[in-house]
Amino acid sequence: MDAASLYSIKKHTKLYNRFPSLRSFRTSDCRQAGWLVYGTHVSAAFLNDLEFLTGEYAAPIMGWTVGPYDVLLMRGELTPEVVALCDAWAFDCALLDNIPSLNEPGLAVFDMDSTAIQIECIDEIAKLAGVGEKVSEVTERAMRGELDFEASLRERVATLKGTDVSVLEQVRNTIPYMPGMKRLTATMQARGWKVAIASGGFTWFSDKLKSDLSLAYAESNQLVIENGKLTGEVAGTIVDAQRKADILRDLAESYDLTQANTLAIGDGANDLTMMSAAGLGIAYHAKPKVQELAQVSVKHADLGGVMCVLSASLLPQRLGW
Repeated sequence: MDAASLYSIKKHTKLYNRFPSLRSFRTSDCRQAGWLVYGTHVSAAFLNDLEFLTGEYAAPIMGWTVGPYDVLLMRGELTPEVVALCDAWAFDCALLDNIPSLNEPGLAVFDMDSTAIQIECIDEIAKLAGVGEKVSEVTERAMRGELDFEASLRERVATLKGTDVSVLEQVRNTIPYMPGMKRLTATMQARGWKVAIASGGFTWFSDKLKSDLSLAYAESNQLVIENGKLTGEVAGTIVDAQRKADILRDLAESYDLTQANTLAIGDGANDLTMMSAAGLGIAYHAKPKVQELAQVSVKHADLGGVMCVLSASLLPQRLGW
């Protein structure tokens, strides 16, 4: 694997110049740590605002970089007010609870649409089929948790009846990966992790991701096609919220992994059960309900933010810092 295609995790002189307190780091200081903040350029001005907000000393305990991101280990509590300040600066933050170890084999299960890739495939198919507005409205309501997922999926697929298979090919051939997805997947795999897709989308697209990214597993729903056209039906068992969670548990068992070293990443309400089943659930650019219920929420970074969170499992003793 080309090292340039991976997220490097290392100390960096620029952070030590920007935050002189990092030079006096002692391993015992980590006992004071409560949370992480990360972004593409975490500034001293942000820490000044944090100190003003909390009335407490806000110098970072230690810092490192993950690819283009600065990551700082912070003292104190991650209160809603602190989260709001991070959001105002377009930085992400995370508690240090339940972070799986990158030094041990693990499993990461991704939702596909709007998580691993930038689109909702069914919406793109619908646009090309001339029923885009109708389908996207139902998709949005389903992702917010306002509709039963299986019923909404069948309703949306039914509107696609008669669509030529060439439309699916057109969408599949132009899938835009989510920024950071390929690099994150490669980094996890280089560390001995299995990466999988559990999707309420369709096999036409998840199979492509499995091939492109050398994934360990991918499961999604199967569209029925007859004579080169969609019938408006879905074959077999629907991959809904519960099935996603079952996929994660089944894969962890098959690879003899503990639940604590599993990770689930998603953006919609139908990902919450899977996220609860994992050792750590991360909401990625998610709907408000999902952000509220997830253990960690990546709002501003690309998928490299997931590696920023996981990188805390390596520090400090294991890297000799």
